[in-house]
Amino acid sequence: MDITIQPIVTEKATQLSDKLGRYTFRVSPEANKYQIKMLVEKLYGVKVVSVNTTVQRGKNKARWTKSGLQRGSTPAYKKAFVTLADGQSIDFYSNI
Repeated sequence: MDITIQPIVTEKATQLSDKLGRYTFRVSPEANKYQIKMLVEKLYGVKVVSVNTTVQRGKNKARWTKSGLQRGSTPAYKKAFVTLADGQSIDFYSNI
């Protein structure tokens, strides 16, 4: 099974990482907490204390077109909150 992981860099996620040392990632829906922990430790070389996950539901969208109202939704995804050990951090901007 191939697990994908992408960092979420928003204002709220940045505040969480600054205050609590908790980083936010968008992960594959089939990934479990143990797999996420191992992948983050391997990719970033940090010590993970805990992993919390949540499934974000898709948002309903609607737009008006020539043929009328088109309804749909964005896809659902899984989000992981990774707490690191004290004194450790991840720099997402180092390879830009």
